[in-house]
Amino acid sequence: MSISRRRFLAISTPAILGLGTTAFAADRLTTGAITAIAPTVAKQSKLATRTEILAGKDQAPMLTPGSLRAIEGAIDLYTEIVAGGGWPQLPAAKYDAKASPKLIALLRQRLVRESYLDFQTMTGPGAGQLDTGLVAAVSAFQINQGLIVTGKVDEKTRASLNVPADARLFALKENHPRIREYITGLGSRYIVVNIPACQLETIELGQIYSRHNVVAGKPDRPTPSLKSRVSDVVFNPYWNAPASIVARDIIPKYLADPTYLEQMRIHVYDGSNGPEIEPSSIDWQNTAADRFVFQQEPGEHNALATVKVNFPNKYMVYMHDTPHREGFELNHRFDSSGCVRVDKVRLVIDWIMHGQGGYADAMFDQIIATRQTQQAKIDNPPDVRFMYLTAWATEDGRVNFRPDIYQLDGKGFVLGQPDPVVGL
Repeated sequence: MSISRRRFLAISTPAILGLGTTAFAADRLTTGAITAIAPTVAKQSKLATRTEILAGKDQAPMLTPGSLRAIEGAIDLYTEIVAGGGWPQLPAAKYDAKASPKLIALLRQRLVRESYLDFQTMTGPGAGQLDTGLVAAVSAFQINQGLIVTGKVDEKTRASLNVPADARLFALKENHPRIREYITGLGSRYIVVNIPACQLETIELGQIYSRHNVVAGKPDRPTPSLKSRVSDVVFNPYWNAPASIVARDIIPKYLADPTYLEQMRIHVYDGSNGPEIEPSSIDWQNTAADRFVFQQEPGEHNALATVKVNFPNKYMVYMHDTPHREGFELNHRFDSSGCVRVDKVRLVIDWIMHGQGGYADAMFDQIIATRQTQQAKIDNPPDVRFMYLTAWATEDGRVNFRPDIYQLDGKGFVLGQPDPVVGL
C-alpha cells in the first residue's frame, strides 16, 4: 500500500492560493507511511483534541481550496484497499508487550493496509513485536479518528480499526460533494467549524492560526450546515432566547421554580419593542412560546457570556462564548441547541478584529469590564463555513474520520438544517 500512499501524496499537494506547492521530505515519499506525516501531538489522558494557537506549526487545515483534490486522492486510495480485500478484523485482546507475536503481527498488518506503516515492517523477526514504530502508528491512527492519543489499542481504538474498509470508502464518497460546496466561493480568510469533529479553525492564506474545541448542537437540536460571512461581533451581548429554548427549557424551569427568571436575570417583554411584563401574570401552560420575548441581561449569568459572533443565516445561529466552559473538557461535545460555543473564544475575536479600526488584543478585557453592550461591524469579514464532514483528507496526506452524529451520510446532505435525531 506504500505505492498508493505515494500516489495519494502526489495528487493531494496542490498549490495553496498561489503560494506554491507543499514540500515533503524524501523519507515521506519513500516510506509512504502516515506516521511520517502525522502531526506531533502529546499523549493526553483526558482530551482527544485541544484548543491551541497553531500559527507557524505547519499543520494542514481541515478545509482549503485543495481539499477536493485531497479527498479524491483518498477515495482512490481506499478504492484500492477495498479492491485488495480490505483489512483484517482485530479480536478482543490486549495488544501490549505481553501479547503474542501473532496478535501483534495482525495489528501491524491492519495498520499497514491503511498505510499507517510501511509494508516492509511486516517482514523480519520484529514483525511480532510491539516496537516504537507500531505505537507511533497507533497514535497517528487515533489522531485521525479524533480519539484520545495513547498509542494503545483500547476498545474505542479497536472498534475504529475494525470499521470495514468499504464503510470508510463510503464515508469519503459521501463527503466529496460537501467539500466541493464548502470550498465554492471561499475567500483567503475564513473560519470553519466541523460539526462531527466539534472543532473550529481560523485560517488565512491556507495557514491555520488557531484550532478550538467547540460545543455543537445536540442530536435532537442539530447545528445546521451553512455558508456565510462574519458581519459583526457583539461584546457583552444580551441574549434573546429562541422560542424553541423558551418552550423546552425556560418555561419548564420557571414553572418548577418561580424565582428562576430572576436568578438568571431574564426579562419578559410583550414583543421586541413592547413593555416588560410580570411573568406570574401569564398562563404559561396555555401560551405559545413565541408570544413573548425572553431577554437575558449581559453578565456572568448570560448564556452567551462575554461575546457573540454574528453572520447572516436563516437558521438564527451564531458562535459565542459560554459560562459553562466545563463542556470543553469533554470529548463528546454535542450539547447546544444549535449555536456553536467556542473554547477560548477571545483568540477568535482577536483574530477577526485584527487591523479593525484601532482594535488591539488588550482591548478585549477592557470592553468586557465595562459590562456595556458594544457592537463592532467587521470591515474585512472572514468567510464562515459550518461543515458536516464525517470524512476528509488534508493536503499533507492525512485521512480523517468522525462518527456520523446526526445520521446524515447516505442521505445526500450537504447544506441545511438536519432533522432532529431522537433516541441517542
